[in-house]
Amino acid sequence: MFLPRDLIAHLYNHLTRSHHAQSPPVLLLVALEPDALCACRILTALLKRDYIPHNIIPVSGYGDLARAGETQVQLMRLQNGGSGGTVICLGVGGLVDLAAVLGLEATEEEEDGTGGVEIWVIDARRPWNLGNVFGGKPLDLSLREGTGNGRVRVPEVDMGQIQQGYRPGRGGIIVYDDGDIRDELESEREAYFKLDEMPEIEDDGHESDDSDSESENGDFVADSQPSKKRKSLSDADEDEESDEENERPRQRQRSNSGDSIPVTLSRPARRGLLSTSNNLRNNRSPSSSPPQSPTSQSALTSTKQPNSTRQNRRRLLRMKRKYEAVLHKYYSLGASYSEPISSLLYSLAGELGREDNNFLWHAIVGVSSLELYGRSMTGVGISTTLDAGGSAGWGGERGEGIRQVLRDEVRRLNPPDPNDSRGEIARGETSGVIPTTARSPMDNSIRLSPEPRFLLIRHWSLYDSMLHSPYLASRLHLWSDAGRKRLHKLLAKMGFSLTQSKQSYTHMDMDLKRSLRKQLLRHAPLYGLNGLVPPSATAGRGREGWGFVRSWGFKACLSAIDVGVIIGAILEMGKAGVHAGMNSNNGWDGRRSEKKELVDEEGKLEGEEYVARFWDAYDALENVEALKHSLPFAQHLHRAILRTGSALLSKRQIRHLRAFRMAVVKEGPDVLLFTHPGALTKLALWVGEAIAEQEKETGKGGAKGTPLVLAGLNEARGIYVVVGTGGGGGVVDFEGRRLREERKAKKAVEKEAKAAEKERKRKEKEGRAAEVRGELEEEESEEDEESEDEEDEREGERGYGKNRFGNAFQEVVDETGARVRIDSFEHCVVEVKKEDLSGFLESLSMKAVVG
Repeated sequence: MFLPRDLIAHLYNHLTRSHHAQSPPVLLLVALEPDALCACRILTALLKRDYIPHNIIPVSGYGDLARAGETQVQLMRLQNGGSGGTVICLGVGGLVDLAAVLGLEATEEEEDGTGGVEIWVIDARRPWNLGNVFGGKPLDLSLREGTGNGRVRVPEVDMGQIQQGYRPGRGGIIVYDDGDIRDELESEREAYFKLDEMPEIEDDGHESDDSDSESENGDFVADSQPSKKRKSLSDADEDEESDEENERPRQRQRSNSGDSIPVTLSRPARRGLLSTSNNLRNNRSPSSSPPQSPTSQSALTSTKQPNSTRQNRRRLLRMKRKYEAVLHKYYSLGASYSEPISSLLYSLAGELGREDNNFLWHAIVGVSSLELYGRSMTGVGISTTLDAGGSAGWGGERGEGIRQVLRDEVRRLNPPDPNDSRGEIARGETSGVIPTTARSPMDNSIRLSPEPRFLLIRHWSLYDSMLHSPYLASRLHLWSDAGRKRLHKLLAKMGFSLTQSKQSYTHMDMDLKRSLRKQLLRHAPLYGLNGLVPPSATAGRGREGWGFVRSWGFKACLSAIDVGVIIGAILEMGKAGVHAGMNSNNGWDGRRSEKKELVDEEGKLEGEEYVARFWDAYDALENVEALKHSLPFAQHLHRAILRTGSALLSKRQIRHLRAFRMAVVKEGPDVLLFTHPGALTKLALWVGEAIAEQEKETGKGGAKGTPLVLAGLNEARGIYVVVGTGGGGGVVDFEGRRLREERKAKKAVEKEAKAAEKERKRKEKEGRAAEVRGELEEEESEEDEESEDEEDEREGERGYGKNRFGNAFQEVVDETGARVRIDSFEHCVVEVKKEDLSGFLESLSMKAVVG
């Protein structure tokens, strides 16, 4: 089932009303990522205000999710002595059959698999598992709908969509819809329920859809297989009442297995698609026709009845294949991201009337963090589009719309101080100065800031901040000496000496800081850096691309991107890893030798270490001192990214395969850092953006960036962590968007003028030959205009440019039998045995990795 956006507070309001002292605690399963952390902070604050006890369980992958189901969720079931309850999945489980993974599938012995456990799924990853979205009803609701008695009243669930009258608390799986399901999945919704209503019929592939040659001889059909083909169609009526209650258990047994590491993410959606229903009863069997005389009935027994049976079978097979093709196409589109779940939880707080600055800040940090991991509307990947905004953020116009709503919320919850005579100038929103301090010791406000695309500029020098910026590194080629000289020349043209640029930004000369934005707007376009700073707020553009900054009195002033970088570094490195990396070579080598002695082939100890880092990051989100203490961790990680990425490019270790570029990180002082999928993804995005810029300069690059596969060696476990980045679309091309809109408007006006001119010529009734000739010329010109916009229309097609590495990985595993572990919630991350890497990549190079 899915909960529409306009009923987002329906389940939570019922939880607050029905909860009492004897109710079990709410269980939160949270993914190890900044967006899920921020959403968890918002939700736990709401639960605390309503005095609802809750337990938080960090989940690093599908193995942890299955263990949580076995040790926590299943114990809540009524059959196991529990009292039911609520489980909330934040960034977890949207891609797989949760009933199978958590062990809540119905069986022949237990009709109600959930046992009163209600699961809320809040996830930004796509594609959805359609079994969760359109199935997952409570048992009593399914039985009432099956008898037909519930149809008299207003249904609680209409084709998977929860209605206003739905009564929660009876178990089931409920997916929170951010608007995509109701607006974009109508065809998949129809196909799902059409398959659900169909009788069970085997498709062995030998039946022809349009051939009637076999049905010409009715006697042969009746004598060849008289019982098998009639059993699935006509005899189903007789067995329907006995099978109706057990049909759900059998459906779920045919679904995805409950392994801790599901190797395919598309098959679980087929759970519950082939059940028997009353809706096709009149069309599937000759026995449904009106009664006939005995004479006519006997005359048709050997001819018409077999023919009708075979025709119904062919028709049902055609329908089944048609609807299954719709679902298969949906799962084959590739991975993508929808609205961040921190933004969705802030909408919940707003619906409850409880929004405040803390909730708003967590939502802003969660939305901003998606940029760091390349998560956009087309999956994990980079974008080579030319934008005019300083903040790339979550991609697409919808993402920019969400950020604009957050900017409006900042202005609403942080009004200007009436006692501040300087007003906007003091806030830095018109002067262009990046805020670095609070306005008063008690200032905890959030402000808008024209953030350039530098990295940790408030906590680094201007030079280091520019040097470690992925945006600047790719466009100035900072991995080479020539690129460093180009950076020095840019600073010189701006009037910034290296001495000033290499000291802490907070201690730079104030005149230089005031002129920084103006100088960047003037000189950056000369180096192709049009998106380095956001556009001017005085050009009728609002504040598109502007970032967010929060102050904690005089303790600290951090941007949302800064916090996202720090939280990500804590999750990916941990304090022990940073101290080891920042120590001397002897300390680092000692850690490496100690790690080699450890055998952790299944990754259980590694997963436990990742979970321990979750609590450090969780505490740091609301502890500014912990954030400041963790700043060196983030700086060390990005120094390692620059070192390793520069080595890969300068040593020409990027291999060009058929479908993508490929590199392997297996040596160097930072190799241990990139055994974490998050850190390896950041390195892959850094390298991928650099390759895309190189290919664009040489005229070889594609419109949507270059797919890249990056493998990092984990010597202790004898595996390679492999991440595939592709697609793109994380940057909003503001200028290009305006040009396209202007071009479309201009063409619309020209089209109207041509139509008017054509009508005028017709009215004047000029020569027929001239009129025909004019029509042909107009049609040709319209075809030319359509061809010019063909690429723009392709970009709007569903699935265009999406990351399909998850689909390709699964296809390679099925074909080669390589030893691969798929445990990450990301489609594009897998673990491959060292010995199988070469064969795995060779087979992968023949697959389509970008939609």
